[in-house]
Amino acid sequence: MNLTMSNMFRTIAPVGVLFLSAFAAGNVAFGQAAGGAVPNKVGIIHIQNAIIGTKDGQKAANELQSKFTPKKQEIDKKQREIESLRAQLSKGSALMSAEQKESLMRDIDQKTRALNRDTEDAQQELDQEQQRIMQELGQRVLAVIDKYSKDNGYSLILDISAQASPVVFAVNGIDITNDIVALYDQNSPGPVSGSAKPAKPAAPAAAAPAAAAK
Repeated sequence: MNLTMSNMFRTIAPVGVLFLSAFAAGNVAFGQAAGGAVPNKVGIIHIQNAIIGTKDGQKAANELQSKFTPKKQEIDKKQREIESLRAQLSKGSALMSAEQKESLMRDIDQKTRALNRDTEDAQQELDQEQQRIMQELGQRVLAVIDKYSKDNGYSLILDISAQASPVVFAVNGIDITNDIVALYDQNSPGPVSGSAKPAKPAAPAAAAPAAAAK
């Protein structure tokens, strides 16, 4: 088994799907309340590319890659060891005694089960970390999309990053992905962090005035 790290942002798709229904309804109501007419502009966005394209998204992906690369290397090393033992069994089984073959097969089985457990644990940890990062970045990006759409008179934005996207064709001129990335980076609140910044030390309290002499 291999630790899957090639697609660091696969968990964002549900965020985009949720955005479609919630934002579309909310923005139509905004248009009606503001001017009595619903804006008729429609745009598309590849929300996965938007998140990955932001500076915060790139930084988060690099940090996640660095964090889990040692674990992946460890898993790959164990996989190679098992493959080596299997090759040893395949090539030398004719010269081994029944006891030797049984011992080697038992060793392979134990190492394989241990590797599967390690891989599943590491993958679960990676998925949870990705989900945490993507939830935070996803909410930030959605807030940018909401403001951009209202400011520019859009009534509907469709996410084309989902596999089940209903969009079959769209002209490039209605794609707002790059605009959202630029607007996000311009107003970025800062990268996603796994821990809170340490609080600044409190200023020393002013000395109490000396009591007046009697």
